[in-house]
Amino acid sequence: MAPVEDHPLRYQLANELHARPFPSMRAPCAAAYVAFKQPEMAASRDRAADLDHLHKLLDRHGVAHPQPGATHYYGQIGRYWLKWEQHTEFVTYTIFSDGVEERAFDPRAFDPFPEEWLADAPGQRVTSILVRVEPRMEAEALRARLREWFVPESLAVSAVLEDAAVMAGDFRIDQNGHMRFAVFTSEGTGQRRVGRIVQRLCEIETYKSMSMLGFARVRSLGAQLGALDTRVTELVESMSVEGSRAEQTLQALLAISAELETVSAQSSFRFGATWAYEAIVNERIAALREDRFEGRQTFREFMVRRYQPAMRTVRSAQDRLEAMSARGVRAANLLRTRVDVERSAQNQALLESMDKRSDLQLRLQRTVEGLSVVAISYYAVSLAGYLLYPLEGPTGLSKNLLTALVTVPVVLGVWWLVRRLRRSVEK
Repeated sequence: MAPVEDHPLRYQLANELHARPFPSMRAPCAAAYVAFKQPEMAASRDRAADLDHLHKLLDRHGVAHPQPGATHYYGQIGRYWLKWEQHTEFVTYTIFSDGVEERAFDPRAFDPFPEEWLADAPGQRVTSILVRVEPRMEAEALRARLREWFVPESLAVSAVLEDAAVMAGDFRIDQNGHMRFAVFTSEGTGQRRVGRIVQRLCEIETYKSMSMLGFARVRSLGAQLGALDTRVTELVESMSVEGSRAEQTLQALLAISAELETVSAQSSFRFGATWAYEAIVNERIAALREDRFEGRQTFREFMVRRYQPAMRTVRSAQDRLEAMSARGVRAANLLRTRVDVERSAQNQALLESMDKRSDLQLRLQRTVEGLSVVAISYYAVSLAGYLLYPLEGPTGLSKNLLTALVTVPVVLGVWWLVRRLRRSVEK
Protein backbone atom coordinates (compact mmCIF):
# COMPACT_ATOMS: atom_id res chain seq x y z
CA MET A 1 0.00 0.00 0.00
CA ALA A 2 1.44 3.38 -1.05
CA PRO A 3 2.07 5.87 1.77
CA VAL A 4 -0.31 8.81 2.16
CA GLU A 5 1.13 11.96 0.63
CA ASP A 6 1.18 14.96 2.98
CA HIS A 7 0.58 18.52 1.90
CA PRO A 8 3.99 20.27 1.80
CA LEU A 9 2.80 22.85 4.35
CA ARG A 10 1.05 20.46 6.73
CA TYR A 11 3.68 20.39 9.48
CA GLN A 12 4.62 24.04 9.05
CA LEU A 13 1.02 25.16 9.51
CA ALA A 14 0.40 22.82 12.43
CA ASN A 15 3.56 23.95 14.23
CA GLU A 16 2.69 27.62 13.66
CA LEU A 17 -0.11 27.31 16.23
CA HIS A 18 2.44 26.31 18.89
CA ALA A 19 5.34 28.49 17.78
CA ARG A 20 4.74 31.42 20.13
CA PRO A 21 4.19 30.06 23.64
CA PHE A 22 3.45 32.31 26.58
CA PRO A 23 6.42 33.05 28.83
CA SER A 24 6.67 31.58 32.31
CA MET A 25 7.01 34.24 35.01
CA ARG A 26 7.12 34.01 38.79
CA ALA A 27 6.53 37.01 41.04
CA PRO A 28 8.45 39.12 41.75
CA CYS A 29 9.62 39.77 38.20
CA ALA A 30 9.52 42.40 35.49
CA ALA A 31 9.19 42.81 31.74
CA ALA A 32 10.50 45.52 29.43
CA TYR A 33 8.73 45.66 26.09
CA VAL A 34 9.25 47.74 22.94
CA ALA A 35 7.59 47.70 19.48
CA PHE A 36 9.02 49.20 16.28
CA LYS A 37 7.21 50.13 13.07
CA GLN A 38 8.50 51.66 9.88
CA PRO A 39 6.81 55.01 9.17
CA GLU A 40 5.72 54.17 5.61
CA MET A 41 4.71 50.96 3.80
CA ALA A 42 5.38 48.89 6.92
CA ALA A 43 3.43 45.88 5.66
CA SER A 44 5.66 45.56 2.59
CA ARG A 45 8.95 46.41 4.34
CA ASP A 46 12.18 44.47 3.98
CA ARG A 47 11.74 41.90 6.75
CA ALA A 48 15.36 40.87 6.50
CA ALA A 49 16.22 44.17 8.19
CA ASP A 50 14.17 43.09 11.23
CA LEU A 51 16.17 39.88 11.51
CA ASP A 52 19.46 41.73 11.06
CA HIS A 53 18.54 44.01 13.94
CA LEU A 54 17.76 41.00 16.13
CA HIS A 55 21.06 39.38 15.13
CA LYS A 56 22.97 42.46 16.28
CA LEU A 57 21.41 42.17 19.73
CA LEU A 58 22.08 38.44 19.94
CA ASP A 59 25.67 38.94 18.80
CA ARG A 60 26.28 41.29 21.73
CA HIS A 61 25.50 38.38 24.06
CA GLY A 62 27.11 35.65 21.97
CA VAL A 63 23.81 33.86 21.36
CA ALA A 64 23.07 31.72 18.29
CA HIS A 65 20.81 33.18 15.62
CA PRO A 66 17.34 31.79 14.82
CA GLN A 67 16.67 29.96 11.57
CA PRO A 68 16.70 32.06 8.36
CA GLY A 69 13.29 33.57 7.69
CA ALA A 70 12.18 33.14 11.32
CA THR A 71 9.26 35.29 12.50
CA HIS A 72 9.71 34.68 16.24
CA TYR A 73 12.43 33.90 18.75
CA TYR A 74 12.58 33.04 22.44
CA GLY A 75 15.84 32.45 24.21
CA GLN A 76 18.15 33.45 27.02
CA ILE A 77 20.60 36.33 26.73
CA GLY A 78 22.79 36.62 29.80
CA ARG A 79 20.59 36.55 32.88
CA TYR A 80 17.50 37.66 30.91
CA TRP A 81 15.05 35.98 28.60
CA LEU A 82 14.32 37.63 25.25
CA LYS A 83 11.16 37.21 23.19
CA TRP A 84 11.10 38.60 19.65
CA GLU A 85 8.09 38.54 17.33
CA GLN A 86 7.63 39.80 13.80
CA HIS A 87 4.14 40.97 12.86
CA THR A 88 2.52 42.34 9.72
CA GLU A 89 3.45 45.96 10.40
CA PHE A 90 5.75 45.89 13.41
CA VAL A 91 8.23 43.89 15.47
CA THR A 92 8.31 43.50 19.24
CA TYR A 93 11.06 42.80 21.75
CA THR A 94 10.38 41.73 25.33
CA ILE A 95 12.96 41.28 28.09
CA PHE A 96 11.88 39.14 31.07
CA SER A 97 13.88 39.38 34.28
CA ASP A 98 13.59 37.74 37.69
CA GLY A 99 13.16 40.04 40.65
CA VAL A 100 12.30 43.72 40.61
CA GLU A 101 14.24 46.92 41.14
CA GLU A 102 13.80 48.69 44.45
CA ARG A 103 12.61 51.72 42.54
CA ALA A 104 9.30 50.96 40.84
CA PHE A 105 9.39 51.12 37.03
CA ASP A 106 13.08 51.89 36.98
CA PRO A 107 14.11 52.68 33.38
CA ARG A 108 17.23 50.57 33.92
CA ALA A 109 14.99 47.63 33.05
CA PHE A 110 15.70 48.64 29.44
CA ASP A 111 19.47 48.33 29.92
CA PRO A 112 19.55 44.99 28.00
CA PHE A 113 18.58 47.11 24.97
CA PRO A 114 21.70 49.26 24.32
CA GLU A 115 20.98 52.86 23.37
CA GLU A 116 22.93 52.69 20.10
CA TRP A 117 21.10 49.47 19.21
CA LEU A 118 17.73 51.12 19.88
CA ALA A 119 18.75 54.13 17.77
CA ASP A 120 19.67 51.77 14.91
CA ALA A 121 16.25 50.07 14.86
CA PRO A 122 14.71 49.74 11.35
CA GLY A 123 11.67 51.79 12.24
CA GLN A 124 10.19 54.05 14.87
CA ARG A 125 9.05 53.19 18.38
CA VAL A 126 5.31 52.61 18.51
CA THR A 127 5.20 51.88 22.22
CA SER A 128 7.40 50.79 25.08
CA ILE A 129 6.14 49.26 28.30
CA LEU A 130 7.42 48.46 31.77
CA VAL A 131 5.51 45.73 33.61
CA ARG A 132 6.15 45.12 37.29
CA VAL A 133 4.91 41.86 38.79
CA GLU A 134 4.66 41.47 42.58
CA PRO A 135 2.89 39.06 44.93
CA ARG A 136 -0.49 40.38 45.97
CA MET A 137 -0.34 42.20 49.32
CA GLU A 138 -2.88 43.53 51.78
CA ALA A 139 -5.54 45.83 50.37
CA GLU A 140 -4.21 49.00 52.01
CA ALA A 141 -0.64 48.38 50.78
CA LEU A 142 -1.95 47.67 47.27
CA ARG A 143 -3.94 50.93 47.31
CA ALA A 144 -0.86 52.82 48.40
CA ARG A 145 1.11 51.47 45.45
CA LEU A 146 -1.65 52.39 43.03
CA ARG A 147 -1.74 55.94 44.38
CA GLU A 148 2.04 56.24 44.15
CA TRP A 149 2.58 54.68 40.74
CA PHE A 150 -0.36 55.83 38.61
CA VAL A 151 -2.48 58.87 37.74
CA PRO A 152 -5.81 58.36 39.53
CA GLU A 153 -7.93 60.09 36.86
CA SER A 154 -7.15 57.51 34.16
CA LEU A 155 -6.26 54.53 36.35
CA ALA A 156 -7.87 51.21 35.38
CA VAL A 157 -7.74 48.31 37.85
CA SER A 158 -9.40 44.92 37.71
CA ALA A 159 -9.17 41.41 39.08
CA VAL A 160 -8.61 38.93 36.27
CA LEU A 161 -8.91 35.21 35.56
CA GLU A 162 -11.14 34.44 38.53
CA ASP A 163 -9.08 36.58 40.93
CA ALA A 164 -5.77 35.01 39.87
CA ALA A 165 -4.25 38.50 39.84
CA VAL A 166 -4.98 42.19 39.98
CA MET A 167 -3.70 44.26 37.05
CA ALA A 168 -3.47 48.04 36.89
CA GLY A 169 -2.37 50.75 34.48
CA ASP A 170 -3.14 54.36 33.57
CA PHE A 171 -2.19 54.25 29.85
CA ARG A 172 0.03 57.30 30.26
CA ILE A 173 3.61 57.74 29.09
CA ASP A 174 5.90 58.48 32.03
CA GLN A 175 8.85 60.86 32.09
CA ASN A 176 11.12 58.12 30.72
CA GLY A 177 8.90 57.51 27.69
CA HIS A 178 7.34 54.21 28.82
CA MET A 179 3.87 52.93 29.64
CA ARG A 180 3.43 51.44 33.11
CA PHE A 181 1.48 48.35 34.11
CA ALA A 182 1.46 46.48 37.41
CA VAL A 183 0.36 42.91 38.12
CA PHE A 184 -0.25 41.64 41.66
CA THR A 185 -0.50 37.85 41.60
CA SER A 186 -2.58 35.88 44.08
CA GLU A 187 -1.07 32.96 45.93
CA GLY A 188 -1.12 29.78 43.88
CA THR A 189 -1.26 31.49 40.47
CA GLY A 190 0.80 29.47 38.00
CA GLN A 191 3.85 30.84 36.21
CA ARG A 192 2.34 30.43 32.75
CA ARG A 193 -0.81 32.21 33.83
CA VAL A 194 1.29 35.12 35.05
CA GLY A 195 3.08 35.10 31.70
CA ARG A 196 -0.25 35.17 29.85
CA ILE A 197 -1.43 38.18 31.84
CA VAL A 198 1.77 40.10 31.15
CA GLN A 199 1.68 39.27 27.45
CA ARG A 200 -2.00 40.23 27.19
CA LEU A 201 -1.24 43.60 28.75
CA CYS A 202 1.54 44.23 26.23
CA GLU A 203 -0.68 43.18 23.36
CA ILE A 204 -3.56 45.40 24.52
CA GLU A 205 -1.31 48.45 24.60
CA THR A 206 0.43 47.62 21.30
CA TYR A 207 -2.71 46.96 19.29
CA LYS A 208 -4.39 49.99 20.86
CA SER A 209 -1.49 52.14 19.69
CA MET A 210 -1.55 50.61 16.21
CA SER A 211 -5.29 51.11 15.82
CA MET A 212 -4.94 54.74 16.89
CA LEU A 213 -2.87 55.27 13.73
CA GLY A 214 -6.19 55.09 11.91
CA PHE A 215 -7.46 57.93 14.11
CA ALA A 216 -4.38 59.98 13.24
CA ARG A 217 -5.00 59.26 9.55
CA VAL A 218 -8.59 60.51 9.87
CA ARG A 219 -7.43 63.72 11.52
CA SER A 220 -5.01 64.39 8.69
CA LEU A 221 -7.81 63.82 6.15
CA GLY A 222 -10.34 66.10 7.86
CA ALA A 223 -9.56 69.32 5.97
CA GLN A 224 -9.20 67.54 2.63
CA LEU A 225 -12.51 65.69 2.98
CA GLY A 226 -14.24 68.90 4.05
CA ALA A 227 -12.97 70.75 0.98
CA LEU A 228 -13.97 67.91 -1.35
CA ASP A 229 -17.42 67.71 0.24
CA THR A 230 -17.94 71.44 -0.36
CA ARG A 231 -16.86 71.16 -3.99
CA VAL A 232 -19.18 68.21 -4.62
CA THR A 233 -22.10 70.10 -3.05
CA GLU A 234 -21.45 73.19 -5.17
CA LEU A 235 -21.23 71.15 -8.36
CA VAL A 236 -24.42 69.25 -7.59
CA GLU A 237 -26.24 72.53 -6.91
CA SER A 238 -24.95 74.00 -10.18
CA MET A 239 -26.55 71.13 -12.09
CA SER A 240 -30.01 72.65 -11.52
CA VAL A 241 -29.00 76.11 -12.81
CA GLU A 242 -30.17 76.85 -16.34
CA GLY A 243 -27.41 77.60 -18.78
CA SER A 244 -24.78 75.68 -16.82
CA ARG A 245 -22.20 73.82 -18.90
CA ALA A 246 -22.91 70.15 -18.24
CA GLU A 247 -19.69 68.89 -19.81
CA GLN A 248 -17.51 71.23 -17.76
CA THR A 249 -19.39 70.25 -14.60
CA LEU A 250 -18.98 66.59 -15.49
CA GLN A 251 -15.22 67.00 -15.94
CA ALA A 252 -14.97 68.72 -12.54
CA LEU A 253 -17.00 65.94 -10.90
CA LEU A 254 -14.83 63.27 -12.49
CA ALA A 255 -11.73 65.02 -11.16
CA ILE A 256 -13.20 65.07 -7.64
CA SER A 257 -14.23 61.41 -7.93
CA ALA A 258 -10.69 60.50 -8.99
CA GLU A 259 -9.30 62.37 -5.97
CA LEU A 260 -11.75 60.62 -3.66
CA GLU A 261 -10.77 57.25 -5.09
CA THR A 262 -7.11 58.09 -4.54
CA VAL A 263 -7.78 59.00 -0.91
CA SER A 264 -9.84 55.86 -0.46
CA ALA A 265 -7.11 53.66 -1.96
CA GLN A 266 -4.45 55.26 0.22
CA SER A 267 -6.56 54.84 3.36
CA SER A 268 -8.15 51.44 2.76
CA PHE A 269 -5.27 49.45 4.27
CA ARG A 270 -5.09 51.69 7.35
CA PHE A 271 -8.85 51.46 7.90
CA GLY A 272 -8.81 47.68 7.52
CA ALA A 273 -5.85 47.37 9.89
CA THR A 274 -7.60 49.62 12.40
CA TRP A 275 -10.63 47.32 12.59
CA ALA A 276 -8.40 44.26 12.89
CA TYR A 277 -6.38 45.82 15.72
CA GLU A 278 -9.53 47.03 17.47
CA ALA A 279 -10.94 43.50 17.39
CA ILE A 280 -7.71 42.13 18.89
CA VAL A 281 -7.81 44.71 21.70
CA ASN A 282 -11.36 43.71 22.58
CA GLU A 283 -10.53 40.00 22.36
CA ARG A 284 -7.47 40.34 24.61
CA ILE A 285 -9.48 42.21 27.24
CA ALA A 286 -12.27 39.64 27.06
CA ALA A 287 -9.73 36.82 27.47
CA LEU A 288 -8.66 38.27 30.86
CA ARG A 289 -12.21 37.86 32.22
CA GLU A 290 -12.20 41.04 34.29
CA ASP A 291 -14.00 41.59 37.58
CA ARG A 292 -14.39 44.98 39.22
CA PHE A 293 -11.83 45.74 41.92
CA GLU A 294 -12.96 47.98 44.78
CA GLY A 295 -15.34 49.92 42.55
CA ARG A 296 -12.62 51.16 40.17
CA GLN A 297 -13.02 51.31 36.42
CA THR A 298 -11.96 48.19 34.54
CA PHE A 299 -9.81 48.08 31.44
CA ARG A 300 -12.93 47.51 29.31
CA GLU A 301 -14.61 50.57 30.82
CA PHE A 302 -11.51 52.64 30.14
CA MET A 303 -11.61 51.54 26.51
CA VAL A 304 -15.31 52.33 26.21
CA ARG A 305 -14.77 55.84 27.58
CA ARG A 306 -11.45 56.80 25.95
CA TYR A 307 -10.68 54.41 23.11
CA GLN A 308 -14.00 53.54 21.48
CA PRO A 309 -14.90 57.18 20.65
CA ALA A 310 -11.71 57.38 18.59
CA MET A 311 -12.63 54.18 16.79
CA ARG A 312 -16.12 55.52 16.10
CA THR A 313 -14.53 58.63 14.64
CA VAL A 314 -12.49 56.47 12.27
CA ARG A 315 -15.58 54.50 11.25
CA SER A 316 -17.53 57.73 10.72
CA ALA A 317 -14.76 59.10 8.49
CA GLN A 318 -14.64 55.88 6.49
CA ASP A 319 -18.43 55.97 6.04
CA ARG A 320 -18.22 59.63 5.03
CA LEU A 321 -15.55 58.88 2.45
CA GLU A 322 -17.61 56.03 1.00
CA ALA A 323 -20.76 58.21 0.97
CA MET A 324 -18.91 61.03 -0.80
CA SER A 325 -17.57 58.61 -3.41
CA ALA A 326 -21.05 57.19 -4.01
CA ARG A 327 -22.51 60.71 -4.14
CA GLY A 328 -19.97 61.79 -6.71
CA VAL A 329 -20.71 58.71 -8.82
CA ARG A 330 -24.47 59.38 -8.70
CA ALA A 331 -23.97 63.03 -9.65
CA ALA A 332 -21.64 62.03 -12.47
CA ASN A 333 -24.23 59.55 -13.77
CA LEU A 334 -26.90 62.26 -13.74
CA LEU A 335 -24.61 64.61 -15.60
CA ARG A 336 -23.73 61.92 -18.12
CA THR A 337 -27.47 61.47 -18.76
CA ARG A 338 -27.87 65.22 -19.19
CA VAL A 339 -24.90 65.39 -21.54
CA ASP A 340 -26.28 62.45 -23.55
CA VAL A 341 -29.67 64.18 -23.86
CA GLU A 342 -28.04 67.43 -24.94
CA ARG A 343 -25.91 65.59 -27.47
CA SER A 344 -28.99 63.76 -28.79
CA ALA A 345 -30.73 67.11 -29.25
CA GLN A 346 -27.65 68.46 -31.02
CA ASN A 347 -27.51 65.39 -33.24
CA GLN A 348 -31.21 65.75 -34.06
CA ALA A 349 -30.73 69.40 -34.99
CA LEU A 350 -27.73 68.43 -37.09
CA LEU A 351 -29.75 65.77 -38.89
CA GLU A 352 -32.54 68.26 -39.59
CA SER A 353 -29.99 70.68 -40.96
CA MET A 354 -28.53 67.93 -43.11
CA ASP A 355 -32.04 67.09 -44.39
CA LYS A 356 -32.58 70.71 -45.40
CA ARG A 357 -29.25 70.81 -47.15
CA SER A 358 -30.03 67.54 -48.91
CA ASP A 359 -33.36 68.98 -50.09
CA LEU A 360 -31.65 72.09 -51.39
CA GLN A 361 -29.04 69.94 -53.11
CA LEU A 362 -31.83 67.89 -54.70
CA ARG A 363 -33.56 71.02 -55.97
CA LEU A 364 -30.30 72.35 -57.28
CA GLN A 365 -29.61 69.00 -58.92
CA ARG A 366 -32.99 69.06 -60.66
CA THR A 367 -32.34 72.60 -61.84
CA VAL A 368 -28.97 71.52 -63.17
CA GLU A 369 -30.60 68.54 -64.85
CA GLY A 370 -33.06 70.87 -66.56
CA LEU A 371 -30.25 73.03 -67.79
CA SER A 372 -28.34 69.98 -68.90
CA VAL A 373 -31.36 68.84 -70.94
CA VAL A 374 -31.34 72.19 -72.72
CA ALA A 375 -27.60 72.06 -73.36
CA ILE A 376 -27.63 68.47 -74.54
CA SER A 377 -30.69 69.14 -76.68
CA TYR A 378 -28.94 72.11 -78.29
CA TYR A 379 -25.98 70.03 -79.29
CA ALA A 380 -28.22 67.08 -80.32
CA VAL A 381 -30.36 69.31 -82.52
CA SER A 382 -27.23 70.74 -84.12
CA LEU A 383 -25.92 67.24 -84.85
CA ALA A 384 -29.31 66.11 -86.19
CA GLY A 385 -29.40 69.19 -88.39
CA TYR A 386 -26.05 68.32 -89.92
CA LEU A 387 -27.38 64.83 -90.59
CA LEU A 388 -30.55 66.15 -92.31
CA TYR A 389 -28.98 68.97 -94.36
CA PRO A 390 -28.30 66.60 -97.34
CA LEU A 391 -32.11 66.14 -97.62
CA GLU A 392 -32.59 69.84 -98.34
CA GLY A 393 -32.40 69.36 -102.14
CA PRO A 394 -34.56 66.25 -102.58
CA THR A 395 -37.26 67.42 -100.18
CA GLY A 396 -37.19 71.07 -101.07
CA LEU A 397 -37.19 71.96 -97.34
CA SER A 398 -34.93 74.67 -96.01
CA LYS A 399 -32.30 74.06 -93.31
CA ASN A 400 -34.27 76.09 -90.78
CA LEU A 401 -37.40 74.04 -91.41
CA LEU A 402 -35.52 70.76 -91.09
CA THR A 403 -34.00 71.98 -87.86
CA ALA A 404 -37.39 73.00 -86.52
CA LEU A 405 -38.88 69.61 -87.40
CA VAL A 406 -36.26 67.62 -85.43
CA THR A 407 -36.03 69.96 -82.43
CA VAL A 408 -39.09 68.71 -80.55
CA PRO A 409 -38.36 64.96 -80.95
CA VAL A 410 -34.72 65.45 -80.00
CA VAL A 411 -35.57 67.50 -76.88
CA LEU A 412 -38.15 64.92 -75.81
CA GLY A 413 -35.69 62.11 -76.36
CA VAL A 414 -32.97 63.81 -74.36
CA TRP A 415 -35.39 64.57 -71.54
CA TRP A 416 -36.53 60.93 -71.46
CA LEU A 417 -32.96 59.59 -71.40
CA VAL A 418 -31.86 61.96 -68.59
CA ARG A 419 -34.93 61.06 -66.49
CA ARG A 420 -34.31 57.33 -66.97
CA LEU A 421 -30.65 57.69 -66.05
CA ARG A 422 -31.58 59.60 -62.83
CA ARG A 423 -34.06 56.92 -61.77
CA SER A 424 -31.55 54.16 -62.31
CA VAL A 425 -29.01 56.04 -60.15
CA GLU A 426 -31.61 56.58 -57.38
CA LYS A 427 -32.39 52.87 -57.28
